[in-house]
Amino acid sequence: MSTKKMSTWAALAGRAVLVAFFTAIAVMDAMTTRGAWTAGAIILSVTVCAVTLLVPQLRWPAAPIVITVLTAWWGSLTVTLMAVVMFDLAATRRLRPAAACAAAALAANLLGYPPDRLWADQSYLTAIIVWTFALVLGLWSGNRRRLLHALAADVEHLRVEAQLREDTARIAERSRIAAEMHDVLAHRLSLIALHTGVLATKNDALPQPVVERLALLRTTSTQALGDLRDVLGALRGPDPTQTGTELRPILREVQELVDEAREAGQRIGMTTEGDPEQAPTTHRLAVYRIVQEALTNARKHADGALVTVRIDYRPPATWVEVTNTPGTSGSAGEVDSGYGLVGLRERVTALGGHLSTGPAGAGTWRLSARIPQPVDQQENGTPA
Repeated sequence: MSTKKMSTWAALAGRAVLVAFFTAIAVMDAMTTRGAWTAGAIILSVTVCAVTLLVPQLRWPAAPIVITVLTAWWGSLTVTLMAVVMFDLAATRRLRPAAACAAAALAANLLGYPPDRLWADQSYLTAIIVWTFALVLGLWSGNRRRLLHALAADVEHLRVEAQLREDTARIAERSRIAAEMHDVLAHRLSLIALHTGVLATKNDALPQPVVERLALLRTTSTQALGDLRDVLGALRGPDPTQTGTELRPILREVQELVDEAREAGQRIGMTTEGDPEQAPTTHRLAVYRIVQEALTNARKHADGALVTVRIDYRPPATWVEVTNTPGTSGSAGEVDSGYGLVGLRERVTALGGHLSTGPAGAGTWRLSARIPQPVDQQENGTPA
């Protein structure tokens, strides 16, 4: 059972206990101090009051009308049940009906059952105090309930909004990955088409079957290039803010990215193990994006911090780690307000790797990823 349902059932049970308690007091008073006929009438009256208070469909307007009429006659015997009505009306912002019921009950009780008349011995003062307290309590309870509902709605809205933003970030990262792979494949297919074209011009020096195969290879590679361009156009969409340089990190190495950050005043120490050509192209793209995101976050949240970049391209896995110390402004423990890390995690997970982020002690912040390399992988992602 959910927390909301448990809370609802607890509120209903508490209300039932309170109404039963007030009803029992009135019944005991009637049975001990009244005659048989009068006691029976009182018991019947308070039972009707209890039913109208406990059945949700009768709380408005049946309960206020019934209990006001019976209070006008029985007076002090139903004051506490009338207080429950005051509470309900105040909780639902029906203050005018509450005031009207209280005034009608007090005024009509001048002609009510004499032994329990509120105007005897100034009992009406007690009734007014009890009803006023019930009104105040009802106003507080109703406002609190509405506030909790509003906060719950806001939390749900924020949760949905955050989920949508994460989904958008994942989709954008997938499109970026596909576009980057287009650029890589387009470069290689262009080389194939170029070299086959050069070989095809030497028809005299090659056997006819080889010439035919070269022509077929060149035609196929050219068609593949056209298909890739069509796919890239669909992936990039109509967003004019996207540029070719943003989608071609493979044309720039991580060292170039680090050098640009150093020129901008960022303190960076970099260690590289292995040759980037040892890792698949997709891994090199992922390493570039991870270092780019880490340097950006360090500039935004830990300005002036020392950033340490460690990269290992050697099999069996491509490994990258970026750590930064606390900066002169901001905190190293703050996370990016955007969804760059969501996109990085989507990219690394798609490659079968694992991305981890979080504090690394002494106020430092750490971003690392490990991406296993295929066992049949040779240089630059070419399968064996």
